[in-house]
Amino acid sequence: MNKYLALLILVSIGCTSQKAKEAIPEISNSVQTYSIPHFQDSSSFAKLQSLSPVVDKIFSDYADKNHFPALSYGVIAGGQLIYSGNVGSANLADKTAATSKSLFRIASMSKSFTAMAILKLRDEGKLSITDPVSKFIPEINQAGALTKDAPPITIQNLLTMSAGFPEDNPWGDRQLDAADADLLKQISEGISFSNVPGVTYEYSNMGFAMLGKIISTVSGSPYQQYITENIMKPIGMNDSRWEYDDVPKEQLALGYQWIDNEWKEIPLLHDGAYGAMGGLICSIEDFGKYVALHLSAWPARNEIESGPVRRSSIREMHQPWRFNNLFTNAKTRNGESCPIAVGYGYGLGWRKDCNGLVRISHSGGLPGFGSEWRMYPEYGIGIVSFSNHTYGAPGAPNALALDTLISLAGLKPRILSPSDILLKRQDELVKLLPAWNEDQANIFAVNFFLDESRERRKEATHKIFEEAGAILSVKPLSPENQLRGSFVIEGTKKNVWVFFTLTPEKEALIQQLDVELIDK
Repeated sequence: MNKYLALLILVSIGCTSQKAKEAIPEISNSVQTYSIPHFQDSSSFAKLQSLSPVVDKIFSDYADKNHFPALSYGVIAGGQLIYSGNVGSANLADKTAATSKSLFRIASMSKSFTAMAILKLRDEGKLSITDPVSKFIPEINQAGALTKDAPPITIQNLLTMSAGFPEDNPWGDRQLDAADADLLKQISEGISFSNVPGVTYEYSNMGFAMLGKIISTVSGSPYQQYITENIMKPIGMNDSRWEYDDVPKEQLALGYQWIDNEWKEIPLLHDGAYGAMGGLICSIEDFGKYVALHLSAWPARNEIESGPVRRSSIREMHQPWRFNNLFTNAKTRNGESCPIAVGYGYGLGWRKDCNGLVRISHSGGLPGFGSEWRMYPEYGIGIVSFSNHTYGAPGAPNALALDTLISLAGLKPRILSPSDILLKRQDELVKLLPAWNEDQANIFAVNFFLDESRERRKEATHKIFEEAGAILSVKPLSPENQLRGSFVIEGTKKNVWVFFTLTPEKEALIQQLDVELIDK
């Protein structure tokens, strides 16, 4: 058997022995030159700081209108927290003003830390996300199943909210301080399922509590300790805590609920097994570093890894592994129709609108607290805000502030420059068309003239170029990716649009070519 095939088999079955891991060779350099997406004008980020009054007003107005005791917020770009602001009091009784160092319980925004820890353990070869949960929590074998043909629940099912558990926010929020023994007892006594595993999305706090238990079992230390030491501290998140008793009084934000036209303090729950789904207590300064870590994963590139988790694993968290919904009637802020697709990654929400804009985000809500963060990876910018208002996730001001900043600062998404091989094939096509010279035949893949003969292609393109008139110029190539793109040939009468895509061969050849007449 070919040794590389054998290695592939070892990887595919999740072999995690030290011997197997050492046998896996490093990926060799690509056969092609990689074109890295980049910001055409990175100086736009410098304009963001001057726009802080606009952000302050958005959050101040929102807090006043919606009776928020406090709102703390921050904008992240260029690898750092570039601006933070605060409204109101973290502690109403003491009139302690909220600051960027105030520590709020961030609720379900904790889930992405748990997911990241799972991927880190996966990358270390200590588990596979396709492992059945029973491998680490044998009590789940006593949990029952909805149907006899239900498949085993996997770690990936837990990560993507597809284990078949019912949505459990009202109940789960009150389980925060449950002991490990309580969680295992709940599981072993049986679970009521709303669906079979692996068929649909349904938000589950219990699922993420199980992930916390898996982290503890696999790492040999409490999940809180593993996440703190292996993710948070390496990026400088030194103030964040899991247990509120560990937070200095002057830094701790207390939670409230607006009842009968006054604030009622909501007692804090201690840390426990369900903290993996929503127990982290964090400051804007600390969470800004975490957002920067996520943004730093984009784009894919050849730089040496510098974070506590592989960039590829962070990008993996950002993918829509489980489809959630399609909002066909969604509209832009201007009232224009713009359908939106929504999915769930690993502890993070994914959204893509009709314009191709991708947003990664997650909100959090608990009795006494609400939070939300979001980022646009292709714009390199994110925002986070915390409140001490029951279920007061500040998604609305986050959305308005971020979109306003992008507009006023003139931020643009990264652009992709054409790869060397695309430019080479474009140059060869320009020399070929419309004459179809015989000496250019070696740029086409084996399928090309089988799909349509040279004679038919030549006849069709001759007609197109005759209608276009004399060639005036060739416009720059617009790449879709490393191996596909299009360009326009300008004629005196009309223009010619040329699209081509290349093969996966080492010497990438043209496998498809579309030539169409378009108006000037």
